[in-house]
Amino acid sequence: MSALSALPFLKPVHLRSPRSSPGGQRRHTLPASEFRCLSPEDAVSVFEIEREAFISVSGDCPLHLDEIRHFLNLCPELSLGWFEEGRLVAFIIGSLWDQERLSQAALTLHKPRGTVVHIHVLAVHRTFRQQGKGSILMWRYLQYLRCLPFARRALLMCEDFLVPFYQKCGFEALGPCEVTVGELAFIEMQHPVRGHAFMRRNSGC
Repeated sequence: MSALSALPFLKPVHLRSPRSSPGGQRRHTLPASEFRCLSPEDAVSVFEIEREAFISVSGDCPLHLDEIRHFLNLCPELSLGWFEEGRLVAFIIGSLWDQERLSQAALTLHKPRGTVVHIHVLAVHRTFRQQGKGSILMWRYLQYLRCLPFARRALLMCEDFLVPFYQKCGFEALGPCEVTVGELAFIEMQHPVRGHAFMRRNSGC
């Protein structure tokens, strides 16, 4: 059984019926909505969305293009993209970390034996913002993490104005983050990944 078929919430979600030809035969169309792990081939699309979302707000991106490729080569299974008719509209990229709190090294390292998932970035294409897609994607990502036997917690860092959003997603604030980027300071937030065995027995994981 493939990893995708074992994770029901990552299977394509068809939001409308396939189009039919005048003769009544169905034509092959891309899924209306699909969630899947990203690959290095998605890196440019990821960076274009991220650059537009972050540079106008903070002047920099959490991940540059070479860093996106780096993580999508090392740990693509810790990423999740939302595609509408084959077009990337939102994504999350994560990696593994092996300490209680994030440090500057967590920005660039993937620790294969770690049990903490460091969520580097969540971004939504500008055309699809204010539609709740960020919250939906985060929910699906956390459900996905519950099916990974090594995952124990999810950690992220964000600016103050994003704290309410992540609290609504179930994260709790741990306080100021040790990591700084230029003059930017961050709040560190965590989400426990609970009930691994129970979730695997009851969700098809």
